[in-house]
Amino acid sequence: MSKTSSQLDEVLAGLLARRQSRNRLRHLTTVPAGTADFSSNGYLSLSSHPEIRRAYLARLHAHDAADNGPTLGLLGSGGSRLLDGNSVLAESLERSIADFHHGSAGLLFNSATDANLGLFGCIPQPGDVVIYDELIHASVRDGLKLSRAGGTVPFAHNCVYDGPGDGKEKSALATKELRSLEAVLRELQEGSEGRSVREGQRNVFIALEGVYSMDGDLALLADIVECVERYLPRGNGYIIVDEAHSTGILGDKGRGLVCELGLEDRIWARIHGFGKAMGCAGGTFFSYLLTT
Repeated sequence: MSKTSSQLDEVLAGLLARRQSRNRLRHLTTVPAGTADFSSNGYLSLSSHPEIRRAYLARLHAHDAADNGPTLGLLGSGGSRLLDGNSVLAESLERSIADFHHGSAGLLFNSATDANLGLFGCIPQPGDVVIYDELIHASVRDGLKLSRAGGTVPFAHNCVYDGPGDGKEKSALATKELRSLEAVLRELQEGSEGRSVREGQRNVFIALEGVYSMDGDLALLADIVECVERYLPRGNGYIIVDEAHSTGILGDKGRGLVCELGLEDRIWARIHGFGKAMGCAGGTFFSYLLTT
């Protein structure tokens, strides 16, 4: 072993020891046979449902037997979709999922994390602003680190308005340090620097979760939509809802919170993960509605 690798081993061992001392060192585990897993995100146990398993395997066999040209019998992609890894199944799945969630288009990703990284890393342009709930998924925060947005601003969790007004009360969970969504939207439009937002020349993205994974509460989505449309009447406010924990649980047939509230035409983008209630390993997409 080289001196350099030995030094690295010592550094890593020290970091692990520090984690251990803080009770933050984690280990991989497996679920013993005959026991119940109460920490699983597979809320509906779909991955172990006999009929679903049989239907899934039958679909694979049907695809294998179909005339798919050069992809006949191919279970893997063979490469990225931009090269030669695209398939009829992938395109069909994107259309089916978008239709199911009442969206206009969809795009598959390997995971909900990848969807958030891709969406927030690509869509906001220089000068745009992203406002996000303080308890947003860590993957959204990682996506914002890749973003070219001109600024990112958190608002107090589920706190839409400053205080009593229009029948809306300030969230009891709101932290004192952070402002409401309303306050952030007002500040973005103040003075000469806010002129481009007021006139609709700068885009403002608002990132939320349908169900917040750590606290289990729902986004005050209807109030948030009203607030954004009130303060950004020129249509430059784009709401993005991460439905990872509401997929399969809320809405008709598990379509999610947006569909449950009938807000499909007022939400710009949604991220639906397959790795939780749907019981799949990866395979997520974001669907969006094109507004006029």
